[in-house]
Amino acid sequence: MGGFFTHERFGRPQVLAGLLLLLFLGQCAWLVHRSAGLTPGEESRIREGFRRWHAERNPRTSSPLQETETGVYDANHSSLWYVIASVPLLLWPEQMRIDSNHSLVWLARAPYLFFGVLLGASLWYVSRRLYGNAGGYVALGLYCFSPAIIRSSAVWFAEPEVGAAWGAFGTIFTAIAVAHTLYAPREVVLWNWRRIVLLGVSLALAVGSQFSLIVVIPIALSFMLYLAPTRRIAAAMILGAACALGFLVLYASYFFHWNAFWSEMAQADFLAVAWRSFAMAGAYRRVFVQLGQSNPALVVAVPVAVVVYLLWPRTRYFGNAAPLLVAVIMILMGIGTPHYPGLGFQLVSIPFLLVFVAGISADLLETNHRNLVMACLWGLLTANAIWNLAELARA
Repeated sequence: MGGFFTHERFGRPQVLAGLLLLLFLGQCAWLVHRSAGLTPGEESRIREGFRRWHAERNPRTSSPLQETETGVYDANHSSLWYVIASVPLLLWPEQMRIDSNHSLVWLARAPYLFFGVLLGASLWYVSRRLYGNAGGYVALGLYCFSPAIIRSSAVWFAEPEVGAAWGAFGTIFTAIAVAHTLYAPREVVLWNWRRIVLLGVSLALAVGSQFSLIVVIPIALSFMLYLAPTRRIAAAMILGAACALGFLVLYASYFFHWNAFWSEMAQADFLAVAWRSFAMAGAYRRVFVQLGQSNPALVVAVPVAVVVYLLWPRTRYFGNAAPLLVAVIMILMGIGTPHYPGLGFQLVSIPFLLVFVAGISADLLETNHRNLVMACLWGLLTANAIWNLAELARA
């Protein structure tokens, strides 16, 4: 244990990041405290989870969102979505699980608070590894005062989609990390077993929380093949093993009932794209308005970062291009899915946009205009934090 708490592993950067995450958790806790109780959507998810845990009805049925001749099902979420929602309340006496007790609200929202903190920690870790401490602080500073992330983590009049965002983020950057290790002189599969497990769990969480996030699989594969052009077979094998593990996790969320699992997978909407939306100006406005509301700082930071990326060749490297590409794909998917019940792809795109902004910021801080860039960044981060805290105070 003594080797873990070293200056390299646990120093001033980690302490500052931890304090920022505590501020983030405090904002989420404020919203949970202000909640009047479980929303109808929460109660529906939790009750469905209870039914699945106790097999009170055929687990092939899900949520009363769509009606067919064969029953009721949810085309967007797997059983994992409902199991996660209900598992904390299994600790509570059965006769008190759904009532006005405020402590139940905390218990019901604990998984999403956990996901929100872990997504922030993952964002800081990735940004710091790619761009140094400055990049990590910029990404985490914007994340910890992001209204959409806070609302989703606290389930404050929002769908709890932060688990899907963490799963998608983990899938992409774990795949990139695995690809970078393929040239090491060790046996590939066994040496990477921890990353394979993490990749599989991330895939299960992403796709299980939103079926249409299956799009992260070809994106992850493309990055792995690009980064390891002479080890493409090994890269494909590793991703295949992770997909198999993710499949097993999803199957386990149906308590290994094959008929129920296959029935819901057959009805799932894995490509919920309405192609006509791309010809509708309103679809673009809706997505960009939602992104602006999700994190007001991005309204300024993203256009500036994109302009710098296009005009300055030094910034056009894989570490900046990858998160930008993923964010663009997610935004396009958001435009093509106007009827998805929640922010969905828009929320998933936010962590990738924050990584991209952090990378461009770190590059600008290495120029002769460091002081000016630093002043602009401090102004942006401070203004975003003050605005978000002021809005929370009125909640």
